[in-house]
Amino acid sequence: MKFSQAKIKMLYGVLLIAILSCAAFLIAELPFVKRISFSPLIVGILLGMIYANTWRKRLPESWVPGIQFSAKQLLRLGIILYGFRLTIANIVEVGWSALAVDAIIVVGTILIGILFGRMLNMDRDTALLTSVGSSICGAAAVLGADATIKPQPYKTAVAVSTVVIFGTISMFLYPVLYRNGWLGLDPQQMGLYTGATLHEVAHVVGAGNAMGAEIQDTATIVKMIRVIMLVPVLLVLAFTVRPKADPTVAQPQAKKGKIAVPWFAFIFLVVIGFNSLDLFPSAYIGYINVFDTFLLTMAMTALGTETSFDKFKKAGPRPFLLAFLLYIWLFFGGYALTRYLAPLM
Repeated sequence: MKFSQAKIKMLYGVLLIAILSCAAFLIAELPFVKRISFSPLIVGILLGMIYANTWRKRLPESWVPGIQFSAKQLLRLGIILYGFRLTIANIVEVGWSALAVDAIIVVGTILIGILFGRMLNMDRDTALLTSVGSSICGAAAVLGADATIKPQPYKTAVAVSTVVIFGTISMFLYPVLYRNGWLGLDPQQMGLYTGATLHEVAHVVGAGNAMGAEIQDTATIVKMIRVIMLVPVLLVLAFTVRPKADPTVAQPQAKKGKIAVPWFAFIFLVVIGFNSLDLFPSAYIGYINVFDTFLLTMAMTALGTETSFDKFKKAGPRPFLLAFLLYIWLFFGGYALTRYLAPLM
């Protein structure tokens, strides 16, 4: 079977991310890195960010699809395989409180984002994309909303930039706050708080990994419940938000966009169900988990390579101000829900 030149060059991008991820694994084994609880995932995103703001401009454009493949498809595969670490009993243990907190976070963030967007005189599409990205699953949610409301491309890029930067801040901040006991949350509560408030699935996995397996398991389940909520949100958008015509396109866009269903979230649940049957030997599960960690590290590294300071300069202040206000709501509102509402359920 012959590969086209485009596919071969795309593989170069994947190989670049794989090499950086191998370096992340090696760096994470250094004693001082272990002392500060930096997992390969966190080291990977740091290496990606360093690369993005130094040598990225020298990267051939033909390699970019390979990096995007690592950040999207490999992340989804990594989350699917993460199901082999969990069972249905873990989901039952999280309980209805997680569902309630997630629902309040998703609905509240979108409504608050729309309100603040109007107060800041932002255009509807940018405010909506930023709100959906902050409320559900970061860039993946932004892209899902993009396919539904059909905004101009630069608006999608701006929204993705905002959720990536604030999600990355939380990924580093939460482990520090937890390790020092400043939040006063037990591991179960910290997992709920992390999964309910961090932006990207990758950010939740990275932060949870830095705080321990118990927190990571809870945080990932809670986050995946949020991801599944993308389905009803996109359905609502599809029937309530009319796509605007793009002035750069000759013909107006009359049709509403296709709904981007996050199938990987459902497959993740299927894998959890399969793993609950305890059919695989524990040794095989161990190999799968190691491979899964490497895939997630590749996804984090690729995400870091998209974090360029140039993108933030072009966006202007208002989208970032909106994202910051939503971040404040997620941080303090999510904490209040976790600390005071969840125990009542």
